[in-house]
Amino acid sequence: MGMDVGGKEGGAMATMNVVPLIDILLVLIIIFMVITPLTPKGMNALVPQPAPPNTKQPDQVQQKTVVVQVLETGKVKINDEDTTWDTLGPRLTDVFKERAEKVAFVKGDDKVRFSDVAKAIDIMRGAGIDKVGLITANLEAGK
Repeated sequence: MGMDVGGKEGGAMATMNVVPLIDILLVLIIIFMVITPLTPKGMNALVPQPAPPNTKQPDQVQQKTVVVQVLETGKVKINDEDTTWDTLGPRLTDVFKERAEKVAFVKGDDKVRFSDVAKAIDIMRGAGIDKVGLITANLEAGK
């Protein structure tokens, strides 16, 4: 198997047996396939889709949408209504008390730290909101 005998020079000629090497590689491939996660872990993001141009959104949709703004000054707003970090959770609980769809969006200024946005998302999830979406500047501009 691993050695050829004979030849023109009349001596023994050694060749490498690659069958065990292929077996080891196949076992390694199977191991890596098993330990690789099949589904990515993380938080699902819900991004609102912009309305087609030259169309006005109905007032019912405007009233149903709840947007929490995190300003770069450290202040927080709920649909242009000033609030504080301490009253954000109870206020959102009151807003979503009688709603069937518990969907809200977070909008942060350009210079806001991510930790502030994550804190707002955490408070929103604690207030019972099922889905939290992110609003970006391009999305708001309709691009």
